[in-house]
Amino acid sequence: MSGRDVHELNRVATPLELLFDLTFVIAFGIGASQFAHAIAEAHFATGLLGFGFASFAICWAWINFSWFASAYDTDDWIYRLTTMVQMVGVLILALGLPQMFASLENDDHLNNRIMVLGYVIMRVAMVFQWLRAAKQDPARRKICLTYVKAITLAQFGWTILIFLDFSVPVTLALATVFILVEMAGPYLAERIGGGTPWHAHHIAERYSLFAIIALGEGVVGTVAALSAVIESQGWTMDVALVGLAGIGLTFGMWWVYFMLPAGEVLHVHRRRSFGYGYGQMITITAIVATGAGLHVAAYFIEHKSKIGALATVLSVVIPVGIFLVSLYATYSYLIAEFDRVHIWLLSCTTVVVAAAIAASIFGVPMPLCLIIIVFAPAVTIISYEVIGHQHQAEALARNGIENSSDR
Repeated sequence: MSGRDVHELNRVATPLELLFDLTFVIAFGIGASQFAHAIAEAHFATGLLGFGFASFAICWAWINFSWFASAYDTDDWIYRLTTMVQMVGVLILALGLPQMFASLENDDHLNNRIMVLGYVIMRVAMVFQWLRAAKQDPARRKICLTYVKAITLAQFGWTILIFLDFSVPVTLALATVFILVEMAGPYLAERIGGGTPWHAHHIAERYSLFAIIALGEGVVGTVAALSAVIESQGWTMDVALVGLAGIGLTFGMWWVYFMLPAGEVLHVHRRRSFGYGYGQMITITAIVATGAGLHVAAYFIEHKSKIGALATVLSVVIPVGIFLVSLYATYSYLIAEFDRVHIWLLSCTTVVVAAAIAASIFGVPMPLCLIIIVFAPAVTIISYEVIGHQHQAEALARNGIENSSDR
């Protein structure tokens, strides 16, 4: 376990990494379902709080594993079994999410014992991985041990939340401290020497696969909305509109996401990895929240929601807006410059969002409101396909990067 070659050709995700990712499909699915239910019940604050807490735990666990695997994936039996332990931790975390959401809605205390237990299991397994790397890669021993110290310190804190019962405000205050410790670990460790030998194109591919997992919630939300329309109205035109809206929105978000030239930039500018890696948590969370929003729309169509049409549309357009803004911000960060064209594109997107909101206020049927939202990512797609390729190629050239996707 001396570390992988950062210039390794044709580095792609391994079958074990793909198997590991499947457990996050379950975690995102349960988290999105619980979030959608909370929003449909008009429990906005508790829903956002629970979803935010769950999303951090899910994303952070995946991120840590993926960056380690990019640098030290040996694929031997010890590595495989340790990864299996982490997968068990993900499933335990996922099974604890309903209990955590329920406690936020009904109790004064946050009951996150099962969720945190699953998280700690994942992180303790990660400590073992870093200890093994420290032993077998003497040149980067200090880096690996810095990871070990940060993770271990944070897990002592998280363990407190398993055995001691605190009020929600106290739990959130403690969790904020532990989260900062978790996030400080990689930042400090990767500044020692040359950092770990993670592979830029492999990391970019891993994040893209993670995004596809998150986009799966859009498909789930679409199916839920379709089922609601069919159950209440039969096979009508609304079925076609809802199906087109859900799949169109999910496909549009996929299209926009894969415009990012992450692999090319990170290969040349490795220091930009932190803004990219940490910022992706916002992007991924917004994707999952969009799927949850489509599920909220299903509740509304079934007349099983306690919120109105406006709140239902907002449950979709807000995460879509966050997704698009986060991607524009990530793009600007990666190429280290701001393109003024983005102001116009975001302005046009805002007009689309405003149109969807206005439609809901004036009583336009929900399927048509969802159709309008589809045009939010479409603004970016059309612009990119018309002039964006050239803009991106020129921006990459100014960064000393050859655009491998240049047409």
